[in-house]
Amino acid sequence: MALLALFIVLLPSLIFAQDLGVPLTWRDFNNSRLLAERISIAEDTINTILPQLDASDASFNGIGYWQAGNVFSAMANFDHLAGTTEYEDVVIDGLTTAFSLFTDFDQFGFNDDAMWWATAAYYAFRAYGNEDALSMATATWTHVSEYVVSVADAASGTQPNKDFPIAGTCFGESMAGGVFWQPTADGTAINSITTGLYVTLSAFLAETTGNDTYTNASILSAQWIQNLQINPDGIVLDTVDGEACTRSPSTELFTYNSGKYLEGLAVLADVTGDDSWTTLMTDIAAAAIKSTVWEGSDGIITEGASPTANNDAVGFKRYSSEASTKSPYNDVQYNALLELADNGTSYSSSWEGPPQAFTTWGQLAALDVMVTAINTNSP
Repeated sequence: MALLALFIVLLPSLIFAQDLGVPLTWRDFNNSRLLAERISIAEDTINTILPQLDASDASFNGIGYWQAGNVFSAMANFDHLAGTTEYEDVVIDGLTTAFSLFTDFDQFGFNDDAMWWATAAYYAFRAYGNEDALSMATATWTHVSEYVVSVADAASGTQPNKDFPIAGTCFGESMAGGVFWQPTADGTAINSITTGLYVTLSAFLAETTGNDTYTNASILSAQWIQNLQINPDGIVLDTVDGEACTRSPSTELFTYNSGKYLEGLAVLADVTGDDSWTTLMTDIAAAAIKSTVWEGSDGIITEGASPTANNDAVGFKRYSSEASTKSPYNDVQYNALLELADNGTSYSSSWEGPPQAFTTWGQLAALDVMVTAINTNSP
């Protein structure tokens, strides 16, 4: 859930009215820091990771390719919220370098990797009005769209870029709108993060262009997650095999699947004016922000606490506050980082502490919480 919480218009009155208020067991769910201090803290957090940047290939020492794209997202979002252009050159140069090296931002053959970077490009467009960034986002969206199951594909049991018969329905629901994880002829997995990223970028492009092609794409993919990928507890599941109709283990629950979907639903609700998306967003947010799957009774996120080595779970942890704009949920994570996990301006990936020496992945995990806090609470 953390990602770009700053951009989601999730009002606390919606979330917490449904969820019956903040648990009294949550640790320090208030934030009295003034806006200038919150901006300064976020800026210091970004500046502490920047020395790890290798400008020759837009990578960051110590983290992987898709994770690096999200550092650029955090910088663009900082400028968007703080009303500055401090990181514009770094962001645009990094995006341009990655796009030139890897066609449609696809380095390793994963559509979600490409979409993380494309989303960063969209945030750069929003922050700086850079048309080249918008073009990169749009080109990548077009590429990934080739791996979406259309209504016609679901009806025919075929997909033009796959060499196997696809399942038109799984678990009694249409597979239309699902986005294949890999742009290979034999890749069968359709997962929530690739589809959620597609929902979100489609909705943003619809909002920017007014083009119904993007709106309809966002709706269809949002429906796929809604119909197939939400468990009885309101948490978004991970993967469905598009050939065999098997599902990843029910225990494979990650904050970013719910978080990215929440962001997409928020934008889609604005684009369409359809209150049903707001209702769904509120229901999922109410479940996700209090899930014991990834947080303790004190409300602090425990997912991805990995002080000694980077792994995907640390990257997933970034998305633990997606639903947190202007809510106490981000304050819990924010205060934990500043009071339990900080070593100067660097942070452990274990938000309950103790502090440790700088790691790139620990800093990555903290970025969105710190940037989100700019837009959390009153100045």
